[in-house]
Amino acid sequence: MKKELVIKVCGMREYNNVQAVASFLPDYMGFIFYSKSPRYVGDINPDVFDDLKESVIKVGVFVNASSTEILEKKRKYGFELVQLHGDESPGDCAVLKSKGLKVIKAIAVSMESDIQECDAFVQVVDYFLFDTKGKNYGGHGVTFDWGLLKTYQLDIPFFISGGIGLEEMKALPEYEQLIGVDLNSKFEIEPGLKDVDALEQGFKLVRG
Repeated sequence: MKKELVIKVCGMREYNNVQAVASFLPDYMGFIFYSKSPRYVGDINPDVFDDLKESVIKVGVFVNASSTEILEKKRKYGFELVQLHGDESPGDCAVLKSKGLKVIKAIAVSMESDIQECDAFVQVVDYFLFDTKGKNYGGHGVTFDWGLLKTYQLDIPFFISGGIGLEEMKALPEYEQLIGVDLNSKFEIEPGLKDVDALEQGFKLVRG
């Protein structure tokens, strides 16, 4: 019997859309604070965060941001996790951990050697997120070869991301440390606006 994976929906922005998706009770919801992303939240109204159901864990997604900026956004919006999706160092992660944040470190993958980058972060992250390597930081809308994850030997749990739609969700891999799936571009009407009907189908695939 397959274990039930947790679900993270990322790239949220619009209040009504956030509330509609939250009605499915995703485990995590990601908000992107990276100005070059088409899903950048901008100066989002804190009500979007405040009115979320308590069971939905809020994640702030950053790319090469300073700890000062991240902590300021944490105070303003109250997210519990930070996802670092750029070239952040183990030292950067350690600073945020020391301030009480949990940390997801994104690792861009195209070959087996990319998985080895995780080793340097073992003491300073709570989760990894494996995404497809490309010229930009995330948002490629294509999957990588999930078979590469067979080389992952650490105890730290991880999410998989990158181009996951309904068809991909029917063929999710089984790895002991895989705890969750990150859903974004293939469940959108346009960047930052999720297709609620498609997401409902996706949630049923994972949760039955």
